[in-house]
Amino acid sequence: MALYIPIIGLGVSVFTLIYLVLRTRIHALVAMLIAAIIAGVTGGLTISNTVDVITKGFGSTLGSIGIVIGLGIMMGRILEISGAAEQIAYSFIKWLGKKREEWALAITGYIVSIPIFVDTAFVLLYPLVKALGKKGKRNILTLGVALAGGLVITHHLVPPTPGPLGVAGIFGVDIGAMMLVGMVLAIPCVIGIVLYAQWLAIKYPEYQIPDENTESLEQIHQHYMEEKINKTLPSLFLSLLPIIVPIVLILINAINNVLLKIDIFIGKETYFYFQLFDFFGSPIIALAVSVLLAIYTLIPKVSKREVTEHLEAGLQTAGIILLVTGAGGALGAVLRESGTGTLLAQQIANLPITPILIPFIIATLVRLIQGSGTVAMITAASISAPIISQIPEINMLLAAQAATLGALFFSYFNDSLFWVINRMMGIKDAKQQMIVWSIPTTIAWGIGLCGVLLLNLVM
Repeated sequence: MALYIPIIGLGVSVFTLIYLVLRTRIHALVAMLIAAIIAGVTGGLTISNTVDVITKGFGSTLGSIGIVIGLGIMMGRILEISGAAEQIAYSFIKWLGKKREEWALAITGYIVSIPIFVDTAFVLLYPLVKALGKKGKRNILTLGVALAGGLVITHHLVPPTPGPLGVAGIFGVDIGAMMLVGMVLAIPCVIGIVLYAQWLAIKYPEYQIPDENTESLEQIHQHYMEEKINKTLPSLFLSLLPIIVPIVLILINAINNVLLKIDIFIGKETYFYFQLFDFFGSPIIALAVSVLLAIYTLIPKVSKREVTEHLEAGLQTAGIILLVTGAGGALGAVLRESGTGTLLAQQIANLPITPILIPFIIATLVRLIQGSGTVAMITAASISAPIISQIPEINMLLAAQAATLGALFFSYFNDSLFWVINRMMGIKDAKQQMIVWSIPTTIAWGIGLCGVLLLNLVM
């Protein structure tokens, strides 16, 4: 029986975590710390050892990804206030042509949500959805869900978005590899949501935003087009530059790391080329370069004081994400140090399922219970990483992506994005709200599960 006390203790700590987040006014940060203490004490650590491990786990997790999260948020803030996101949307709509606006919006969302928070990006680009809906006589549900779908998928899967970045740090996987696999897995998920969005036009062919007559819609469209004409937007090249440059640098470094393991390149890591990209391809340097590019190319005429204000406004949103991510790392460290992770790994290794499903299942359950995708994936990573890392031949990269994908499941009333999307599109009926947004996120969740299982078979 004593053998199973740590496992029982972990169960109690997870239950406590979920209960505190769901039923009390205690924040997820404090709830995670309480859960970590319970897991540590029941796992055989003393109180003082538990506190030491929590401190070290918190610090080591933020030490690897804290600066990257901050830089990513700063870069996203500049893209947001400069009009770069809107320029990207206009360009894709122009290229794809009439009647393909939903694909243009989905691609825009796929790109823009890598640096910009999904809720902010939707609010920023939604006026374009309304304008297109009126001008092109397109169903506004199709356009809105396609945009939101593109935004939410990369927000969940691709660093430097804080959620997947935190998961990468907790699992200890290469951020470049996490970005590459995330972008690949995101594509079929986005396609699935766009196809569903097109079906919404068939189900609700006459849908219009309530409480707005034709005249008010025309006024909205006219005002929006005047604003677009009067607003000086950066070029498409400059708009994409701060997004693409860090991705390319990080991916080149990730590819170089693979090459250096091949016989022909072994021992050549001191060559100038590999040293150069080892420096510029590190996430901290790549994103620092991106922030500098954004400041000097997207807002070249803005004063130093205004730039500082914009950057600091963006960083205000980073604080709680950093703390929750660090607390997740602390919980994971306790499970490793107490030996609970090793004990559970021995049990899970005998189960008739692939262990990479463990973070997926945990993330799905936490997402359903408490709503936040970021908290769900961080919690799943914190609990599962120290467990499955003990199992031989497990692909930790895919396990990390499984945690991010599980957190897509059934967005509904306890998810802030659910309300942002439905309220902006004027949907008040609860059933219709779930049809419009809960189902497409679940479709993406299912497609993502198939994708990660397929890659697991291949890799």
